[in-house]
Amino acid sequence: MATYFQLCSWTEQGAKNVKNLPARIKAGKQAVEAVGVKMKGVYAVMGLAHADLIAIFDAPDDETAAKAAMTISSMGSVRTQTVRAFTEQEVQKIVTSLP
Repeated sequence: MATYFQLCSWTEQGAKNVKNLPARIKAGKQAVEAVGVKMKGVYAVMGLAHADLIAIFDAPDDETAAKAAMTISSMGSVRTQTVRAFTEQEVQKIVTSLP
């Protein structure tokens, strides 16, 4: 399984309904787990100009990660940017395979 970080920024709808955040996080986790990802955590963050939340999840492939991103975005409260994260072991494997 590959690890992904999903940076989420509030939409106008999401900002207006911030008091519902705990329920929305729970619903979001259930929705993305239904498409095949394993949630590792959701964090509210500060100090990033373009992110209010960061979700970390594992997915078997990029297509499943894309489904998760589309699922969360379609709920209307956040816009997402999903990035692939490589573990130290994965980086070691990549580096040792360099010509």
